[in-house]
Amino acid sequence: MKQILITGGAGYIGSHTAVALVNAGFEPIIIDNFSNSNKNVLQGLEAILSKPVKYYEGDCNDRKMMEKIFKENDLQGVIHFAASKAVGESTQIPLTYYSNNINSLIILLETMKEFGVKDIVFSSSCTVYGQPDELPVKETTPRKDAESPYGNTKKICEDILTDHIKSGAEARVIALRYFNPIGAHPSSKIGELPLGVPANLVPFVTQTGAGIREKITVFGDDYNTPDGTCIRDYIHVMDLADAHVKSIEYLADKKNNFFDLFNVGTGNGNSVMEVIKAFEKVSGKPLNYEIGARRAGDIEKVWANTDKVSSVLGWSPKYGLEDALKDAWNWQLHLGKEKV
Repeated sequence: MKQILITGGAGYIGSHTAVALVNAGFEPIIIDNFSNSNKNVLQGLEAILSKPVKYYEGDCNDRKMMEKIFKENDLQGVIHFAASKAVGESTQIPLTYYSNNINSLIILLETMKEFGVKDIVFSSSCTVYGQPDELPVKETTPRKDAESPYGNTKKICEDILTDHIKSGAEARVIALRYFNPIGAHPSSKIGELPLGVPANLVPFVTQTGAGIREKITVFGDDYNTPDGTCIRDYIHVMDLADAHVKSIEYLADKKNNFFDLFNVGTGNGNSVMEVIKAFEKVSGKPLNYEIGARRAGDIEKVWANTDKVSSVLGWSPKYGLEDALKDAWNWQLHLGKEKV
């Protein structure tokens, strides 16, 4: 079995990608410092896979740790998730975000070069597009100035990868610009596990439905959208995990100096109110919500053009919005009312 290193592999998307890798015949190796994840995820993975997943507790900014992992394993590629990712927090501690997100990528690329590991799939984001002038967003859509230091780190990391390839490096790179991951593994053994107050919509929705939170605030209902609330492209996390597997498989027979990037979304936009109504439908729970003021930095509407990822990688989403919300709700019920 080919070994694939997953940095940040105990996180939300990383853990689901570990499952998808095993199902595709790979062996995932996880590194995570558990700064924004929970070790219980490892138990969930073992329950799903009926075997433990090999992991290292450590930081990707620790060069000696990274060298140790590469020495002890026969890695065929890397999927790089590890990064600080809260948009709001990044505006308060930008230097931490620049240091962590950029330095960890540089150390990873240098270690890969040292040990002759060529393939890397990078976790990028649709945040690099800002508020696009045309919708849906294509890979050729110009990137705009980032709305946050977090978003800027994704742009800078894409540029680092591009320059790395331009230098003639024997590397094969795919950057996946994904949209809004939601949902959970259908088994309810793993899912989104925000620490403290959630930064994303769906955990707020499910926690409100479970009675953990009194109400959910909809930030603005006066946008230029059909119902006045912001529109996003919500993709089931298992579909997103599958895109990473297809990317790793695609890189295997590419030339030794290769770069490409893909949007990963459903190709459809749903408003905040549509998400709330869809949740009420699948859960049978009426949600207590209120309309609040617009939130600084929020983009009005964005969704993906997925023609490229479909035609080149042969990937397409299997799940819809209601599927994802049903899995997210079942995961919330599994967690119970404990605040985590």
